[in-house]
Amino acid sequence: MLENYLPILIFIAIGIAVGFGAIAVGFLAGPHRPDSEKLSPYECGFEAFEDARMKFDVRYYLVAILFIIFDLEIAFLFPWAIVLEDIGLFGFLAMLVFLGILVIGFIYEWKKGALEWE
Repeated sequence: MLENYLPILIFIAIGIAVGFGAIAVGFLAGPHRPDSEKLSPYECGFEAFEDARMKFDVRYYLVAILFIIFDLEIAFLFPWAIVLEDIGLFGFLAMLVFLGILVIGFIYEWKKGALEWE
C-alpha cells in the first residue's frame, strides 16, 4: 500500500530540491553590492511621505466592495449553472435571492458614486 505513495514522495523531494537549489544558486552566484538606494524602503517608486496608519479615502473601500460583489457573483454562477438541472426550482430560487442581494449591493455602490472615476 505504501509503495503506491513512493512516486509522490520522490516528486515532492525533487520539487523541494529544485526550489532550494535555485535559491542557493541565486544567493551564491549573485552579486553582493548593497548600497543606500537598494536598502531604502520601496513604495511605488518614491519615499514614504506619511504614516502607514493614514486614513484611506472611502472610495478605496467602495471599490473593494464592488470587486467582492462581482467576484462572488462569478464564483458562484459557474458551479450553479453546471448543476442547475440537478438542484431544480429550489436552487433556481436560491440563486435569484443571492443575485437580488448582489443587485442591492450594486445599487448601493452606484448611489455612493463608486462607479464614477475622477
